Amino acid sequence: MASLNKVLLIGNLTRDPELRYTPQGAAVCEFAIAMNRTFNSKTGEKKEEVTFIDIVAWARTAEICGEYLKKGRPVFVEGRLQQDRWEQPDGQKRSRVRVTAERVQFLGGPAGGGGARGAAPEAAEGPTEAAPEASPGDQEPPF
Repeated sequence: MASLNKVLLIGNLTRDPELRYTPQGAAVCEFAIAMNRTFNSKTGEKKEEVTFIDIVAWARTAEICGEYLKKGRPVFVEGRLQQDRWEQPDGQKRSRVRVTAERVQFLGGPAGGGGARGAAPEAAEGPTEAAPEASPGDQEPPF
């Protein structure tokens, strides 16, 4: 049976990205984007819906995102869905779905002047090999 796990998203960052390093030295950058959808209701009223998606980038892509992205910046993210599952200390099982970025394209001009080193690169692409799987001890709960 064939399967496909591919996500293409365009949205604006909801907060500044958080860049950190795992104990093994791998860069990981977490950020979220918001996407707006405008539609007409059954009554003909124009409505707007906002969807928020958590994104995680690894390796060099993470470092570039952490350096150049800022809150409000529009981005195109190409990646895959990944479900994280863990158990809290009180025994409650938790899970979340987020996008693991394989490619991040910066859109628009440099927001707020871009990074400290000048203009931002147009795209950040992840490594060709799979991103390292983080062990539950490497990840923080989503709250």
